Amino acid sequence: MTLPAPYPPLVAGADGLDAYPAAPAALQTRMAQIYGVAADQVLPVRGLTHGLELVFRLAARDGRSVEAPEAEPYTGLARLYRAGEGDRAAVIIRALGSPEAIAEMAERVAPALLVIDEGLIEFADGTSAATLIGDHANLVVLRSLSLAYGLAGARVGAALGQPATLARLVEVVEPYALPEPLVRLAIQALDPSRMIETAERIAAVRRERERLVREIGRVMVVEAGVGPILMARPSDIDTTLSELAKYGVAADRSGDRVRLPVSIRAEVNDRLLSALGLAPSNARAHRIGQAVRDTKETRIVCAVDLDATGPIKIETGVGFFDHMLEQVATHGGFSLRLQCEGDLHTDPHHTIEDSAIALGQALKQALGERRGIQRYGFVLAMDEAQANVAIDLSGRPYPVFEGTFATPFIGEYRTDLTAHVFRSLAEHLGAAIHITVTGDDDHHKTEAAYKGFGRALRQAIRVEGDAVPSTKGVL
Repeated sequence: MTLPAPYPPLVAGADGLDAYPAAPAALQTRMAQIYGVAADQVLPVRGLTHGLELVFRLAARDGRSVEAPEAEPYTGLARLYRAGEGDRAAVIIRALGSPEAIAEMAERVAPALLVIDEGLIEFADGTSAATLIGDHANLVVLRSLSLAYGLAGARVGAALGQPATLARLVEVVEPYALPEPLVRLAIQALDPSRMIETAERIAAVRRERERLVREIGRVMVVEAGVGPILMARPSDIDTTLSELAKYGVAADRSGDRVRLPVSIRAEVNDRLLSALGLAPSNARAHRIGQAVRDTKETRIVCAVDLDATGPIKIETGVGFFDHMLEQVATHGGFSLRLQCEGDLHTDPHHTIEDSAIALGQALKQALGERRGIQRYGFVLAMDEAQANVAIDLSGRPYPVFEGTFATPFIGEYRTDLTAHVFRSLAEHLGAAIHITVTGDDDHHKTEAAYKGFGRALRQAIRVEGDAVPSTKGVL
């Protein structure tokens, strides 16, 4: 059946879902860019497990056997497909090792397929086996968006290999294997505007993993590995699982080991430590905020951490504006990651406006109840220019900007958008922002306004107590 449904579904954002899914060409192209291979060397699949399933199907169809680790999901797939007892069709390994060792193994097992499970490669230091695809026709590399891209529930991944090798897997792919909603989610997750924040998330998990290994290693054996999962060997597994459950920590048994989750959030990992009788850190949870803004004109991810000074990474495609946002974060004393893919071929207006909106939204989320903050912030002189900035993080937006610019552009940055930026920040942050700027050099005046805003914000977001700074008791 290829004819469309007689009407679209009664579901928001479901444009086009009345038609059967076509081949996911756009996803295939983007995956090729991410994984560093040619587009015809990518077969999008429904999660890494689906890629494994295709290997077992191929073997079962031909009455051949599959050699795989004695662990799930491999053992479950072996039972399901009852791969034959004939000659070996494939060897499946979990590998994050050196390309040289994988190349040697590919030669050794040929003509059987060597299937590399790289579901956690993004969290590792090793080089992907995808670099070897061009030299080995029997090599298949399986990648996943589940953990590194936060799409565990969407089930999207890829099989990488030479075109003729992938054609063999395609022979056993069921019709419409990858539903259109999953394709759309995957394309969004892999959009260039997400790459800075995705890299920082992976780095944060790795830092937290190192901390947990160090702390848990004091009371039990923790096995080496990668990714957001630790394998530990407690002396009493049942008691350990019971204590973890009391603290709301999801964990499960794996033989004589326990699989422990690693969260990006330190406070969640501290709960894990407490469940194991280890003292968590006494540090206050960081105030973090994130905004994802997708329109027909821009695609933006913005993340802030008000209690960290770095990293600061900004890519909007408008160089001077990147520099100004860097000034805000640097002088504001907080971490800022913002990446935007905008319609710069039209004009920088949408990119600048929407980036300011996303920054305001992320700051608002990070401030939360605004408990304990100083609330107000004041100044900035820069050579002949002077910017007077006053901020009230009251929750009530009110922008005031007084200043003019004789120069229409600084690089690709439109100076008339400066007032617009601070209006967008005020409206989406929920703050009164009053700025007056004077001087002769428009570069200095613009930079003074952004730097002054950063310094005033630094004062206003500083925590000095635990009370909401308002007689009303709420902001």
